[in-house]
Amino acid sequence: MPLPGLVALGRAVRSAVLLALVLGSAAGCAGSRSGPRPADGPGTPDLVRVSSDGETDPGPHEGDSIDEPSLWVDRADPSRSLVMVNDKAGAFLTYDLHGRLVQRLGSGSAFWGNSDVRQGVRVGGFRGDLVAVQQGGLRFLSVDPRTRRLSSVTQGGGAVGAPGEGLCLYRDGTDHSLSVYSITRPGVMTQYAVTDPDGDGLLEADPVRTVDVGSEAEGCVADDETGALYVSEEDVAIWRYGARAGDGHHRTAVDVMGTDGGHLVPDIEGLTLVTLPGGRGYLVASAQNVADPHASYFAAYRRSDLSFVTAFRVTSGSGSDDCDRTDGIAAVAADLGPRFPEGVFVCQDNNNDAPGTRGNEDLKLVRLERLLEVGAG
Repeated sequence: MPLPGLVALGRAVRSAVLLALVLGSAAGCAGSRSGPRPADGPGTPDLVRVSSDGETDPGPHEGDSIDEPSLWVDRADPSRSLVMVNDKAGAFLTYDLHGRLVQRLGSGSAFWGNSDVRQGVRVGGFRGDLVAVQQGGLRFLSVDPRTRRLSSVTQGGGAVGAPGEGLCLYRDGTDHSLSVYSITRPGVMTQYAVTDPDGDGLLEADPVRTVDVGSEAEGCVADDETGALYVSEEDVAIWRYGARAGDGHHRTAVDVMGTDGGHLVPDIEGLTLVTLPGGRGYLVASAQNVADPHASYFAAYRRSDLSFVTAFRVTSGSGSDDCDRTDGIAAVAADLGPRFPEGVFVCQDNNNDAPGTRGNEDLKLVRLERLLEVGAG
């Protein structure tokens, strides 16, 4: 069902409305990095440059393949945590924090879409760490913490719900119910309640809300504590919706294009949330910069009030190259062992080049504290 007002407006009028809806842009840089440099093009903010700290093995397929990462944290030994990512050309991959392949799911060329993770999930008879992923519909996977292997926990063994590409999970902070959001490329978002009506530990998905974002969309992330759902409409804005089904279609703009007075450039792709104690943290967005892919960057907003904090670009390090034309991103603030003692930021690299491996697309890893202030206070 079309959204009232904004969807029907012409581009020129909508730009003015979007700018009025932006929640704020209090500038400020965090952490000790190489300082901001002048903007790389029209509409782009000044960028902080931070070099990558590592990379994964390249994906198995050529071309547009590696896409949207997600993260699973090993609670017993965080240094054994996993980076997961879809290979759109026919696989779902997991890597360790050294970037080595741990598991590959899928065969052939069937499309795999985005994924998300919630740990300590309790739905019906299911107990454990859950991965939701797009593959011909919604599929649910369980992580065995001992072996770090993924296995299906989808009712019937196949996909449930309608096919999509974008995906994110939400666990209600009040009643602990679980939802999954599926977004089609044209921008239709469907919220599903994740259920296990017969208590057998195999999960189903029941549609409870549909929202027309307005145009092409994919990236989304939900804040379990605040009940906020963030969606990137690629050529328009980052939107904040309510995450509960009863919140309907109402939304406000977090940020818009630089040409409309914001801090973004097309395409706005992946979104991730850095959650810190006391309601602190960051919403981070990937600005793909299709006009100049080698100048793509990431914009960060304060979680508490969504004010703009900084924009940064991941550049080449000593053993791994930069992130160009990034689709998906993921981050977690946690002690993940000596390589990532305060957390990790992961970005997809569309152009995998030297230093490090060369060839098919891969993911780059950066120590989170080098990008954002994640310490106490």
